[in-house]
Amino acid sequence: MSVSALHIYEQLTDATDDKTRARIIAEAIGQLEDRYPQLKEVATQPQLRETELRLQKEIKEVEAKLQKEIKEVEVKLLKEIREVEARLSKDIHLLDLKIAENTAKIAETKAELIRWVVGVGLLQTTLITGVLLRVAHFI
Repeated sequence: MSVSALHIYEQLTDATDDKTRARIIAEAIGQLEDRYPQLKEVATQPQLRETELRLQKEIKEVEAKLQKEIKEVEVKLLKEIREVEARLSKDIHLLDLKIAENTAKIAETKAELIRWVVGVGLLQTTLITGVLLRVAHFI
């Protein structure tokens, strides 16, 4: 037994009438309440069960809300992905057209360059032949 419990016991055994004993008990309860003020706020089993049920309900509501929001975000993201895919597909098609256009330009430039090289080659051959004939004529 603790010192305070022993003290209360002695007071109760020394008390001569019920009124005094009741006052000692009331004082002990008051001291206990003063010493442990949280005892006034202790929840009962039904209160705990009610709180638990309320929390379970709130958790289910939050879960449902989150599932709904997740679904909305998922739908939104899928829509955005489709839009990006469409833009990329369009851009890829445009790039393919540009590549084909540039390939055609390169082929055209190559053909033109070959024509010039052949023309210059023929001109050079003609010039060399003319110079050789001229030189041969002087000899």
